[in-house]
Amino acid sequence: MRIRSTALAAVAALAVSAWIPATAARAEEAATRPGDLVSSAPSAFHPLPGQPTNTKAWKIHYRSTTADGAPNTVSGTVVVPQDGRTGPRPLITYAVGTVGMGDSCAPSNNLPYGTAMEANLIQQLTLRGWAVVVTDYEGLGTPGVHTYTVGPSAGHAVLDAARAAQRLPEAGLSVSGPVGIMGYSQGGQASSWAAELQGSYAPELQVKGTATGGVPGDLLEVAEFNNGSYGSGLIFMAAAGQDAAFPELRLDSYLNPAGKLLVAGMKENCVAIDSIAGSFKRISDLTTRDPLAQPDWQARLNQSRLGRTAPAAPVYQYHALADELIPYGVGRRLRSDWCAKGANVEFDTIWVGEHVSGVITHSLAAGNWLADRFAGRATHANC
Repeated sequence: MRIRSTALAAVAALAVSAWIPATAARAEEAATRPGDLVSSAPSAFHPLPGQPTNTKAWKIHYRSTTADGAPNTVSGTVVVPQDGRTGPRPLITYAVGTVGMGDSCAPSNNLPYGTAMEANLIQQLTLRGWAVVVTDYEGLGTPGVHTYTVGPSAGHAVLDAARAAQRLPEAGLSVSGPVGIMGYSQGGQASSWAAELQGSYAPELQVKGTATGGVPGDLLEVAEFNNGSYGSGLIFMAAAGQDAAFPELRLDSYLNPAGKLLVAGMKENCVAIDSIAGSFKRISDLTTRDPLAQPDWQARLNQSRLGRTAPAAPVYQYHALADELIPYGVGRRLRSDWCAKGANVEFDTIWVGEHVSGVITHSLAAGNWLADRFAGRATHANC
């Protein structure tokens, strides 16, 4: 009898273990549209460890699109204030700045524990009564290498996060509710790409405006600016991200042993370690030849260049004059390109401060600008 019971238990266990991945696979197969939910589970939102917030949160996996148009699955976090509000609640689809390339760096893995770097800025939005969805981007917290700095992929992830949040029944958000897009630094690239893509990729979203800052609008110029400086680690992270999206670039074939060691470590760690390990390196220190001088690399990097399409909704763009990582001129050129195409752009110079401080000092101004858009107030474009 014991042998029979043991055998039956083993068969049952095998059946259950087979059913779980089969169920997950069926859920993913059923989610066919960009923004469709693959899975959701209760999570939590804490700006600091243990700090309470009057919110509910869910970790989600949702369908999105790679830079080359293939379907993929991205993770993220939906946060909704529990304030009794009735009527359509504004939703911010929030793009974080650089956190690193390792899966442990993903916002969804840190927001529940109060260890996410921009959680206090996100709390400023939830305190206004707005829901917030934070994408993890492609390959950050999901299988594969994070496609860091690949603009079209990031833009898709930001827009599809908004769709997914509106399709999450527990969140109680209207699919016709007002949407704002927000991000700085890497998040500035992602939010700007979302702004450019929204009119064609997600026209049903009721986007009222995009607040975007410290935008690396031209990756080749940003790489040239940082080569050999303390921001040079970002060049190698970006190269690894581009190579993850476009394997035909064959980054590994350009790296010397030191370069291979550095990039392998970057794929497993977060920004604090990656930026220190890569600082004050020149491309020539870690390569046998410069990949950024090659036509195929230049073509792919230019694929992430911003400014070719006017955002359909108004934009608030801000940039620090003394930005030591993303040249101020890159931000000004993006503003000029958008303005030349008829976009509604309000540009704001951060006169005091540098790159990292800019996201903090201008968070209130960016939030106020979005509040004006939700209220239907007139814009103040300064093209």
